[in-house]
Amino acid sequence: MKTYMAKAADIERKWFVVDAAGVPLGRVATLVADLLTGKKKTIYTPHVDCGDFVVVVNTDKLVLTGNKLTDKMYRHHTGYVGGLKEVDYGTLMAKDSTKALQLAVKGMLPKTSLGRKQITRLHAYKDEAHKHEAQKPEKVEVKGVRN
Repeated sequence: MKTYMAKAADIERKWFVVDAAGVPLGRVATLVADLLTGKKKTIYTPHVDCGDFVVVVNTDKLVLTGNKLTDKMYRHHTGYVGGLKEVDYGTLMAKDSTKALQLAVKGMLPKTSLGRKQITRLHAYKDEAHKHEAQKPEKVEVKGVRN
């Protein structure tokens, strides 16, 4: 039996919508990363971009458990001496909750040109409205969350 290797011509991309209202950030990020990489597909091949398009709505209603709003920090360096910048997630979520989700998902994707290509298929919106109705996206529920 031979191992199947997907080719670019074999890949069919679907559109999915994930509602992030009342769901922890990490749960949404792992689901989105799996959809972007295509790991749930039977034709998944690690070195081929098999993933789908993902639209995440209601990022303003994402939840961080415990004391993460105050204790967890987003850090980046400007490249200059003494240029370490720190922002706590409470400030980051209040200013731009879509960026917090994109950073969480980006950290779960491969750190290669393949990962950079996959993150471009993520579309995050602060509220319920999005501009991708024409693609007829399928709704996906986040598993393991008590409502």
